[in-house]
Amino acid sequence: MFGLRLPELIIILVVLVLLFGAKKLPELGDALGKGLRAFKKTSDKALSEEPSREDSSDATKGLAEHAQRPAATKASSVAADKDR
Repeated sequence: MFGLRLPELIIILVVLVLLFGAKKLPELGDALGKGLRAFKKTSDKALSEEPSREDSSDATKGLAEHAQRPAATKASSVAADKDR
């Protein structure tokens, strides 16, 4: 467990009790648990959804248009710089 053994966990718990107080720790634990559950639920939902066909076709279309554009050559860019 990340190299933490019982003495290290006890020290961490004591520091948390001193910082937040005994009454606040259960509230912090609840908030942390709710946050982790919401994060897991959202990440599972995002992983389960597949990108729609429209999104992927738009991306493919954009790549095709980019590939069809002529690339500027070094000679033409040098000539354009001389004209300025």
